[in-house]
Amino acid sequence: MAISQCPGQDKRFWKPDDIFEGSCPACGAAIEFWKDDVRRRCRGCGATVANPRFDMGCAAWCKFAEQCLGASAVGKTEDVAGALIAEMKKVFGADERRIRHALGVLDYAEQILACEGGDPLVVKAAAILHDIGIHEAERKHGSAGGKYQEMEGPPISREILERVGVDAERTEHVCRIVGNHHSGQGIDTPEFRVIWDADWLVNLFHEEPRPKPEALRKAVEQTFKTAAGRELASALSTRNRGLTEH
Repeated sequence: MAISQCPGQDKRFWKPDDIFEGSCPACGAAIEFWKDDVRRRCRGCGATVANPRFDMGCAAWCKFAEQCLGASAVGKTEDVAGALIAEMKKVFGADERRIRHALGVLDYAEQILACEGGDPLVVKAAAILHDIGIHEAERKHGSAGGKYQEMEGPPISREILERVGVDAERTEHVCRIVGNHHSGQGIDTPEFRVIWDADWLVNLFHEEPRPKPEALRKAVEQTFKTAAGRELASALSTRNRGLTEH
């Protein structure tokens, strides 16, 4: 039976935790989110904050997805992401730093995706696998430099993606992102821009050594490719300045 309105957005079907409280990354103030909010403005500092639970790939979680799209079109994005995380951890083994980095990029990528849109499966897969060639680059070239990661990452990514059942078109898209995630050459899709910004957010704000204030300011102004990425970078930069001043 055809439906004229998505039942998932009908508040008669909502559960208590579909309205929840989060916190502002800039000032720590509480923010109330409804599940269909893409973003909210913080009443404490005015920052625009992405809903951490919003997912453009509604077919991956909505119980009405089969009514809307048909059974064959219902994505298994979260199942695939879980399988890819497991595969990524196998490749990195005891390298907890690289695992934390990949999961950090995934977290930021999901926040940016919620605001900017794109294919959720491609974004999440690319976030999880973007650095997957590091160990092979170190083994073959004696360096984890970006150009070597871009050389060695796509073949490993393709093998993993095919093993977990990702379709050929998305596999090629993810491999192109992995093969350009440092240089930014040869690709400019919405999904690539999400990964580019998410990777920079982790590198700038969660890795050592931290950039000096002037370098950080220039990076926030010049590096990011999405509005949501720049907003997150500005909020994190403001929070870091506040911590430094105290």
